Amino acid sequence: QVQLVESGGGLVRPGGSLRLSCRSSGLIFEIYNLAWYRQAPGKQREMVATITAMHIPDYADFVKGRFTISRDNAENTLYLQMDSLQPEDTAVYYCGLPGTDWWGQGTQVTVSS
Repeated sequence: QVQLVESGGGLVRPGGSLRLSCRSSGLIFEIYNLAWYRQAPGKQREMVATITAMHIPDYADFVKGRFTISRDNAENTLYLQMDSLQPEDTAVYYCGLPGTDWWGQGTQVTVSS
């Protein structure tokens, strides 16, 4: 059974940083493309960043230069380093496997002064 468990969310002031983690089990982690998504209240889920099995990252325009996606295949873990956070980054952040129904339960990120 595939499991994805996010952690690292919380409350941070504008301009602050957080590092999200997504630990996986039940799959051959290193062969999959992975992604972070987010969903703000009243909005649709949107892609934040992806990383291929070959460690090639891609970012949504609204996070370029601020967020960094990475993966540790030895630890079956996906990361999202978030810097220069702004109130509009407030959302539930999910890790997932693009093209599948495999998602984590999400972790809340709130950016507020």
